[in-house]
Amino acid sequence: MFQGTVSISLDAKGRLAIPARHREALAQASAGGLVLTAHPHGCLLLYPLQAWEPIRDQILKAPSFDPRSAALKRVLVGNAREEEMDSAGRLLIAPELRGHAKLEKQVWMVGMGSHFEIWSDEGWQAQNAAALAALQSDVPPPGFEAISL
Repeated sequence: MFQGTVSISLDAKGRLAIPARHREALAQASAGGLVLTAHPHGCLLLYPLQAWEPIRDQILKAPSFDPRSAALKRVLVGNAREEEMDSAGRLLIAPELRGHAKLEKQVWMVGMGSHFEIWSDEGWQAQNAAALAALQSDVPPPGFEAISL
């Protein structure tokens, strides 16, 4: 279970140093490798390969002639890259994926349970502001009706 948010600096080669608190769990969960892919919201998704494969298989079952389904396939599966952490716990992010998410020096790694989202600093700040604005209603979003904090 990956959770929490951490700010990280990319190095000059576009490598992301996985924080120590997540490195061992990610390494164990990713015995078969890691998958980095683009997300339509403008971030990247980082999955252990074993967690990504069932999602990928579901995506590929969607109809190819539907323009929205085909677009999601292209973004999620078409941009997917299998990667591995190096011996120092760093993950190289390919230039095309860095470009998609507009990643520069400062990035945010956000634990989402089975995977991480990787955001640019600007993208993460905008996402947080939009989330807070969207949650100003007294009506909970679908699926959250029975949750009490």
